Amino acid sequence: METLWGPNQERIDSTILADYQKWLEKKYQLNFKDYGALHKWSVEEANTFWSSVVEYFDISLEGPKDNLCDDFSFKSYSWGKDISLNFAENLLKKGKDSDIALAFRHESGLSKDLTFGALKNEVAALQGTLKQTIGSGDVVACYMPNIPETVSTMLAATALGAQFTSTSADFGVSGVVDRFGQSKPKVLVTIASYEYNGKRYSQLEKLKEIIEKLPSLEKIIVVDFLGESPDLSPLISVSDKVVLWSDYLSSNNEIEFVAMPFDAPLYIMYSSGTTGKPKCIVHSAGGTLLQHVKELGLHTNLSSDKTIFFFTTCGWMMWNWLVSSLFFGAKTVLFEGSPGYPTLKDFFQIIEREKINYFGTSPKFLRALEDSGYEKDFQLESLETILSTGAPLLPEQYDFIYEKIKSDCSVSSISGGTDIIGCFMLGLPTAPVYKGEIQALGLGMNVQALDEFGNAVIDQEGELVCAKSFPSRPLYFLSDDSGERIKDAYFETYPGLWHHGDFIKITPHGGVLVYGRSDATLNPGGVRIGTAEIYRQTEPISWIEDGLCVGRQRDGDVEVVLFVKLVDGVELTDDKVAMIKKEIRAKTTPRHVPKDIYSIQGIPYTRSGKKMELAVTRILAGKELKNIEAVANPECLEEYKKFQ
Repeated sequence: METLWGPNQERIDSTILADYQKWLEKKYQLNFKDYGALHKWSVEEANTFWSSVVEYFDISLEGPKDNLCDDFSFKSYSWGKDISLNFAENLLKKGKDSDIALAFRHESGLSKDLTFGALKNEVAALQGTLKQTIGSGDVVACYMPNIPETVSTMLAATALGAQFTSTSADFGVSGVVDRFGQSKPKVLVTIASYEYNGKRYSQLEKLKEIIEKLPSLEKIIVVDFLGESPDLSPLISVSDKVVLWSDYLSSNNEIEFVAMPFDAPLYIMYSSGTTGKPKCIVHSAGGTLLQHVKELGLHTNLSSDKTIFFFTTCGWMMWNWLVSSLFFGAKTVLFEGSPGYPTLKDFFQIIEREKINYFGTSPKFLRALEDSGYEKDFQLESLETILSTGAPLLPEQYDFIYEKIKSDCSVSSISGGTDIIGCFMLGLPTAPVYKGEIQALGLGMNVQALDEFGNAVIDQEGELVCAKSFPSRPLYFLSDDSGERIKDAYFETYPGLWHHGDFIKITPHGGVLVYGRSDATLNPGGVRIGTAEIYRQTEPISWIEDGLCVGRQRDGDVEVVLFVKLVDGVELTDDKVAMIKKEIRAKTTPRHVPKDIYSIQGIPYTRSGKKMELAVTRILAGKELKNIEAVANPECLEEYKKFQ
């Protein structure tokens, strides 16, 4: 595999990971020859490793810190017995009052900076009134854009020991009710309208219906973030529990931090499947904190003098991950709006304007940026690392980054998901970047690739499993008292092992290639093929704007079907079909060559930017899609029915 970039020794020595290893040597007399040895120790001596994370990063908790887990099987959540902490207290403990905590930027040019001192004051003011309605274990929900008030709400709620859940403002009524109807929040924080791509959208009609369908609500708080002085009478007509954010804040100046058990519910997250209502995945306060601190500190190299950004909505787990950056006292940049408004170039300039060190994005955005003809227009001197997730980052996209964006930066592709509110594999600031590879398995994560016989393999494609429990594994699903749904989701295929549903290859030097979802894996003639292997061949074709590859059942076998969205003005001729097939055959195998290639007007994506292969697979099989709210562009689905 081709090496594209590597840190020099000075950069390696200055990393948090290098300092952590020196600390391990001093405290435990441990010396590791390379990252592989460190990772091996972190999974074999998992209790010592996770305890070291607590001590090294000075995580505030009470109780025994040297035995964080008493059962590393997946029989139950066995982390943090007799330990208590408060999540919000940890996120707010290190930031200096005068330093910027949140830098909010809106597509319209609207901006707002909150220092840690101002953020704490806002949290205290909200909490002063909020605690009249909620307490430990209650649920607070945000139906909000990615703005500072969303962060303040999360901190105020979790400081009181409440659970927090959120979804983005562009969700429709059924999408919100399908989620919050299950999590039953007492308080809903929302907005009267939002802007996207230069257009304003009123939320009032949606909110009226949502309020009527959520009987658990005892307070609805409306944020006027666009300065429009909204008329709340349409909402007040259906509920006398509606108040304006600015009227709701108290003059309280002290935040109350309620100590909660390590395994107290913190976040309720939602799956984005299309086969029914979303699964409500409940994550623990202690497990989420430990995982995020490890990932942002040791794997991302975040510190108080750095600035981090990730393009996300608060309906995606990357919002939760990003906000944990507050723990380090770092400046966290929040962006709300369309990255294409007014242009992709204008959006991308945010790196220069905010002096961003860690820029988080997706393969979809990078492809759009490349297609827009982007050249190296900015110096991007502050940029140290490009983080990417949502889908596998294709090898050609690594080339684009180093050739057109910045030659001296780390490309940190990360992969995990909502299920674990973190990563199984991610970046490594001390390691080189290999074309097409995620740099490393996460510390403390006993990840393996299993072949079709269930054997762990290296340099061979297989199913991603985790053989040992980890702190950010979910506590449970809501409405799953028997535990059958969570068992079916993760532990049915390989009893005793976490089965994640990704198709991967672990390389001899410890990197990881991701081939896409294994439940979307193609099996023509019984041979397993990852869809990413086909996308890698079609992505470089200039007249293909996007593509989606699925399997279609025919006569007891699976046919590979490729849908392509062509650039404007291009038609899919027989010659072009032949050219696509020739390219795929030449660079993969005859098994990879699609049986049929069709031109399509749109490719369906989840709201977090993932291609919805399973949705199209279900359509081709004549099955109903029940959770259309999971689809960012559901209008494109109808066209696929003619290919059944």
